[in-house]
Amino acid sequence: MTLTNWAGNTAFTAARIHHPTSLDELRRLVADAPRVRALGSGHSFNDVADSPGELVRLDRMPHLVEIDSAAARVRVGAATTYARLATELHAAGFALANLASLPHISVAGSVATGTHGSGPGNQSLSAAVRALELVTADGSLVTLERGHDDFPGAVVALGALGVVTALTLDLVPAFELRQYVREDLPDDAPLDEVMADGYSVSLFTDYRGTRAWIKRRDELPGGDWHGARPADGPRHPVPGMPAESCTAQLGVPGPWHERLPHFRPDAPPSSAGNELQSEWLLDRADGAAALRELRAAGDRIRPVLQISEVRTIAADDLWLSPSYGRDSVAFHFTWVKDPEAVLPVIKLVEDVLAPFGPRPHWGKLFSRRPAVPDRFRDLVRRYDPDGVFANAFTRTLLET
Repeated sequence: MTLTNWAGNTAFTAARIHHPTSLDELRRLVADAPRVRALGSGHSFNDVADSPGELVRLDRMPHLVEIDSAAARVRVGAATTYARLATELHAAGFALANLASLPHISVAGSVATGTHGSGPGNQSLSAAVRALELVTADGSLVTLERGHDDFPGAVVALGALGVVTALTLDLVPAFELRQYVREDLPDDAPLDEVMADGYSVSLFTDYRGTRAWIKRRDELPGGDWHGARPADGPRHPVPGMPAESCTAQLGVPGPWHERLPHFRPDAPPSSAGNELQSEWLLDRADGAAALRELRAAGDRIRPVLQISEVRTIAADDLWLSPSYGRDSVAFHFTWVKDPEAVLPVIKLVEDVLAPFGPRPHWGKLFSRRPAVPDRFRDLVRRYDPDGVFANAFTRTLLET
């Protein structure tokens, strides 16, 4: 049976898939393989995780969640999902400052692709990493900590340096949030003010009408919110879909890990895989102008669009992070599952956003090859001179 990604739009071509049960077994496997890659939870929409040789999944490795309460950090196994990690952290009185909209995804895969949550003061999930452990091409186990010269290039590395086995993440004290939905946000609502009016704010739009999801530590005052009215019940981000799979709304307070994601871990996320996704991140200062341009192109985007989400993310210093060096605004697109119809619209969106210097989410669909700094190419050559971890995705990306 052919292994595919979560959405079923990409079939993995690796000859074999391995499930090592110990670190020693993984190290031997990597050292003996001419070509090998690690596969996380399979939530990418492209072939970033595929391998022309062997694939390894770390889902049978020993469970690892080691909380250091005094230092406010946790060492976690690479294959652990954010849903499982969050439950254990909350029980110990801790939290992650940020989570993605899906809690189903693995920690290492999310970090490696620069996956982010939302919030004007919240950095990407990758920015929480303070150390990572990886098996390199000869089977050696290497630990890189924040402050090491290679660290900023090794965190968001697309699997090109080795197989990450564990990460150490910064923690904050556990906290509660409330989630609200406001509908019919006016087009002239000031984007910067709207996006700053919560711990995390998401706008869901078809570039004709807009709904806001606001996650706050305190109560949201009643009545209109920047001209938007309160929803009269729970909502799903995709219009017309039932809201049972979504986290609690209507201002009901709850733990951070049950409010920051849009979707519950025990329910199918998003459109349950019946979708394709793309996302581009721009300088936050260009958000309002980019939104206007996308609205102007809305008639050409809507025929293949389920919903688009607008979020903000704080800058970080990780070389391949889409938020590297700039506070960012992200434009996410959930497309219909029709690659032939969607690809021309992806190219259209890239044309619309081109004046704003867009950077794609590494795990989603895009057509223009993004720029990669030479220092990352040098890092790959040092850690993997024989291309053991290379695949079609990284070879194309690292072409000069």
